[in-house]
Amino acid sequence: MRPRISTQTSNKTYALILSILILSFLLIPIPVLAQQDTLPPSPPTEVKAEDTPNDAGGSITIIWKKSADDIGVVRDDNKVKGYEILRSTRTDGEYELLGKTTAGAESYFDSHARNNIDYFYKIRALGLVSLSESLPSQPVKAKAQWVDWSRKYTFLLALILALSIVYFINQSKTGKELFIRKIAGLEAVTDAVGRATEMGRKIFYIPGISDMDNMQTIAGVTILGQVAKITAEYEAKLEVPTSRSLVMVSCRETIKEAYSNAGRPDLFNENMVYYLTDDQFGYTAAVDGLFVREKPAAIFFQGQFYAESLILAETGNYVGAIQIAGTGQPAQLPFFVAACDYTLIGEELFAASAYLSRDPKLLGSLKGQDVGKFIFLFFILVGSILLAFGVYDLRVFLR
Repeated sequence: MRPRISTQTSNKTYALILSILILSFLLIPIPVLAQQDTLPPSPPTEVKAEDTPNDAGGSITIIWKKSADDIGVVRDDNKVKGYEILRSTRTDGEYELLGKTTAGAESYFDSHARNNIDYFYKIRALGLVSLSESLPSQPVKAKAQWVDWSRKYTFLLALILALSIVYFINQSKTGKELFIRKIAGLEAVTDAVGRATEMGRKIFYIPGISDMDNMQTIAGVTILGQVAKITAEYEAKLEVPTSRSLVMVSCRETIKEAYSNAGRPDLFNENMVYYLTDDQFGYTAAVDGLFVREKPAAIFFQGQFYAESLILAETGNYVGAIQIAGTGQPAQLPFFVAACDYTLIGEELFAASAYLSRDPKLLGSLKGQDVGKFIFLFFILVGSILLAFGVYDLRVFLR
């Protein structure tokens, strides 16, 4: 049998355990607020407020020197828990709470200031149970700046580009020949129109499927003017089916002017340009039907195209037409390259009008833009070299 423990022995044991627990509780320090935690932190100093530079007004930047008790990071042992930014319109007036920042912060951006009003700022350091305030800053007003000097280099580059364009326009007007590299697709325009004239077949011009609010459509209509002028000189048959009513009107006016400039206004007929439909594939089907029935000798695709590009170009290739395409849509370029004889790629579409017309203003603008491209490429090259050598901040060279 197991021996019994007497009640007296059990009580002594319990008393001993209880005594140990009480003694342990008395020996463990109770977490109380130390005297240093109850004292306010040192106040921030050197509070300065200034109008935010290079802005449109309505903002003030406040900087200060953080509290001497601030270790600079958000941590439990940091006596400073954060800062409050106070604002008033009088140095001895009532200050309103503007915003808060974390410990370690030494600046604040006041984006709710009104222009031409004096403001005073104080910074309040927040402790665990107490706080301290800085002296007020000097008065400051928010004002709109006339010039954003942070963009001076952008302005300089834009000025160089503008002067380059003006210079080359003047050079072109004086009769100086400006070099522009040959674009095979544009060199073939006259040959394509001549071929159609010899064969007695039509020339179809497709200005894309977008409206006149698209730059590619505008470029396509501009090129149409040059093609129409050559067509008038050769007395070839030109036909322009469109998918937008506004494009139809623009093309009619462009062709009418081109025929007049060529001295053949009598050859112009409004029915040369007509509207089919706004529907993308309805328009594609209608144009494909025209290609198959009319069997044109030359087809021009100049403008913005989407999925219909391959369908149209394949049909034109099937009927044996010489095709000259141009678009700024990267996804459609492979289809035109595969199915057309010549393709204007990207910027060649926008340069085509200057190339064909040889207008001094257009040529000068084109050459001036080339100067701008050269400058940008130069800076990209220099930046890549500096990056390769681990230079990330050019200010190290300016000190």
